[in-house]
Amino acid sequence: MSAAPLVLELELHTPLTTAPPQDPLSAFRARHRTHLTDVIEGLRRAATDPDVAGLVAQCDGGSQPATVIQELRDAVRTFRRAGKPAVAWAQSFGELAPGTIGYYLATAFDDIWLQPSGTVGLTGLNARAVFLREALDRLGMQPNVSQRHEYKNAADMFTRSEFSDAHREALGRIVESTAEQVVEGIADGRSLTTDQIRELIDAGPLSAQAALDAGLVDHIGYRDEVYTSLTRRAGGRMRLRYVGRYNHGHTKNQALLAPIQRQRGTIAVIHGRGAVTVGRSSAGPFTESTMGADTVSGHLRAATRDTSVKAIVFRVDSPGGSYVASDTIRREVHLARRTKPVIASMGAVAGSGGYFVTMGADVIVAAPATITGSIGVLAGKLVTKDLLSRIGIHTDAVKVGDHAGMFTPDAPFTDDQWDIVNQWLDDVYADFTTKVAEDRGMTQAQVHEVARGRIWTGADAHRNGLVDELGGLATAVRIARARGGLPSRDDLADVRPYPRIPLLERLRPADSSQSPAAASVSLRPWGQWTTLAALLGLPAAGPLTMPFPFSAALPR
Repeated sequence: MSAAPLVLELELHTPLTTAPPQDPLSAFRARHRTHLTDVIEGLRRAATDPDVAGLVAQCDGGSQPATVIQELRDAVRTFRRAGKPAVAWAQSFGELAPGTIGYYLATAFDDIWLQPSGTVGLTGLNARAVFLREALDRLGMQPNVSQRHEYKNAADMFTRSEFSDAHREALGRIVESTAEQVVEGIADGRSLTTDQIRELIDAGPLSAQAALDAGLVDHIGYRDEVYTSLTRRAGGRMRLRYVGRYNHGHTKNQALLAPIQRQRGTIAVIHGRGAVTVGRSSAGPFTESTMGADTVSGHLRAATRDTSVKAIVFRVDSPGGSYVASDTIRREVHLARRTKPVIASMGAVAGSGGYFVTMGADVIVAAPATITGSIGVLAGKLVTKDLLSRIGIHTDAVKVGDHAGMFTPDAPFTDDQWDIVNQWLDDVYADFTTKVAEDRGMTQAQVHEVARGRIWTGADAHRNGLVDELGGLATAVRIARARGGLPSRDDLADVRPYPRIPLLERLRPADSSQSPAAASVSLRPWGQWTTLAALLGLPAAGPLTMPFPFSAALPR
């Protein structure tokens, strides 16, 4: 008797991972999470695999970023073009809660089921801002912050009590642009007009029966009824396997061919994730990873020297950070381009410093919903002297140099210090926009028009000339193959995360700054409590480190 047809499953309650773990602890914690690349590659393989009869996905989880949803939608549509059924089901698209993004994904499937007790929380999109100025005043904390220019709104949280016109305009356009993409995608998936979808959004959330009547779902039923229906479509019996596990079964076989593939040529995917910082990238159990300039630069240099690497894809997911660290990485991108093509691929966010590190690439690829731009700068501090005085804490200091205590929270900037801060902001903004103009082939006037600290969606950034192509990692890989002279292909056999540093190499002291271990990730066992640990006299390197002398924490 022949094996039953294989139906692939996709469960999206748990967010997919979009970058490989940077340390053993993160790898252990992520061992049961599915990687986005495994899903995309698995669905591509399954489309032409005669053993695969269909796909079923639980789509009520709305915790995935909109950019991930867009990459998943593209992968599902590729699978469907092979003529195989793709069924989405949900207990509820939001339980009296927003469900727009989860439903947006479901509309890429050809059949949508909803549990009778569920709802379609198709309520639109919302972006919320928090303003702390009045609370800071009551606490006795004074923000000394300035920015370039009016759209660089991160400081507004501390300096204002409500939206400025520029802040409302920029954030409003982000919501509007993303909503346009969502509405058009849903309308296309459900064969309805965009006007009809907007009317349904204004009427949402909708009960299961109301959603069925409106054409938003195809069937009302429970999970068992969904799978019974699938079994019938598969010929009366079926086997189930998660998409990620299905793809792993193929990638294990490909590992044997890796040496041959390296001889033919590979594409190196270098990940830059988290806030941009000087030094090495860091990872810890209680905090997000950081994108260290030394680590990313080392990876770019290694890929440049590796003769098996024919092109580099630089995948960035970062809200920005250090100006000098961003400039360091940009320089390495330019140096890498002298030898081989570098394609930047933007994730959910690649703004400010996250845009800075990508703008020197040969081609920049962004998802339509990526948040990017934010070409601007801000700096300052919170003055806590009044707050501390209210609770009986007083500070004093001795110093050498008129500006030695400039960045402490003990006192506001003096007029001379404000002059220094403002000159620095002007210099950084001028340097940032000049380099954007150089990298993007724009005039200073054109750059300033789309800069001024304003954030854009990938779709709007594409229209404004800040990115070159719309798409996800697969699009970036396709361009990298063409630029690197590699043959066009559908699979990812010639793509590898770079570099893969063996554990022993990570543990061994680095021979020089060119050694792979010198660019490996720095672990931060205290995570977000590192500074507090140091102030309490604990070793900042972690709880199992021997005590050692350390200086007082520097002002930040």
